[in-house]
Amino acid sequence: MTPGLVSPTRRVPASIVRPEYVGREAPTPYQGPDVQPPEVVERMRVAGRLAAQALSEVAAHITPGITTDELDRIGHEFLCDNGAYPSTLGYRGFPKSLCTSVNEVICHGIPDSTVLRDGDIVNIDITAFVTLDGIGVHGDTDATYPVGEVDEESRLLVERTRQALDRAIAAVRPGRRLNVIGRVIESYARRFGYGVVRDFTGHGVHTSFHSGLVVPHYDDPRADMVLQPGMTFTIEPMLNLGTPDWTMWDDGWTVVTADLRRSAQFEHTLVVTDDAAEVLTLP
Repeated sequence: MTPGLVSPTRRVPASIVRPEYVGREAPTPYQGPDVQPPEVVERMRVAGRLAAQALSEVAAHITPGITTDELDRIGHEFLCDNGAYPSTLGYRGFPKSLCTSVNEVICHGIPDSTVLRDGDIVNIDITAFVTLDGIGVHGDTDATYPVGEVDEESRLLVERTRQALDRAIAAVRPGRRLNVIGRVIESYARRFGYGVVRDFTGHGVHTSFHSGLVVPHYDDPRADMVLQPGMTFTIEPMLNLGTPDWTMWDDGWTVVTADLRRSAQFEHTLVVTDDAAEVLTLP
């Protein structure tokens, strides 16, 4: 992949509440707890469903010949039409309303004039910021999709990355250590020789887009926090056909595999319940 042309910043209606970081270099560091009160979780259900619906709307338009910028327009307009702010727009200067990561792009691809081709795979990462009764929360989700007919190796990579996420979610239980998530993902990915990206992780999310809580996708013994009911975070494994190593484009955002082999990713926002995990980003 090579960088395309990035279109001007899209407008968000003035009536839609912005996250506090919009127009600033960085967000205010989150100082609150990882466990969220019921009123925050209930609003996250709204934001999560809307993000999932936006993802489905964008995915319905993935076809050979469409540009990633057009996919950004579709996602942007869907969120704005439903009263939500696209969380990525203006986050640390990111210029678009979702991320489009094609083929060897691991994450944070910037939508631009790139035309999707038959046989590509593309990850769409979209987050909705919704404010209800003065409380603003984020719902964060992504998925990888085939463009037209893809080769068997790519198809299996996508299918197995989704399975890795599902298995990790199923492992979430209160009382378990956080690193059970990465242990499940890494052990599954190793069956197929996939590289598990380590430097880009899941994260705490709620009133803060990225709270500081880190959710590794490999078995990291340092991730020894005990899971508790009410904790909200994302799990978003990135699996590569080859090396887990990466490089970054000069735009400061686009992360690509070091060997330029393909990468896939899936993500859900969830809350730990009394006995399992509830996925908040289902349509």
